[in-house]
Amino acid sequence: MSKSAILCVDDEKPVLENLKEQLKSAFGNAYLYAMAEDTDEALELLEEFSEDKISIVVIVSDWLMPGMKGDEFLILVHQRFPKIVKILLTGQADEVAIERAIEHANLHLCLHKPWSEEELITTIKSALSKL
Repeated sequence: MSKSAILCVDDEKPVLENLKEQLKSAFGNAYLYAMAEDTDEALELLEEFSEDKISIVVIVSDWLMPGMKGDEFLILVHQRFPKIVKILLTGQADEVAIERAIEHANLHLCLHKPWSEEELITTIKSALSKL
């Protein structure tokens, strides 16, 4: 049986820890949970998982990060892995960036920080229902 994973990308460790805790609480062992502190690490994980035949089904990405912004990252991911459902999680994304991600990365939804656990889980469940 091949495993599926949810990837979270944020440059703030406490945010990643929170996301992982909330996802594990809601979905238990149904998925692997991968955390990346920047887009380079996330892209490496995408390649590793692909080689290991583990499918990343959802990516939750911050927008404002050093290096590459979240919308640019999600567009890059979409070009290589179009079936991954993409969610932007941000406190600071501008409307142009969100629109760009919707248009060029098939963005599922944009959640705003601070998010509620219920909102996160509902969004992930709706994302998973698209698969």
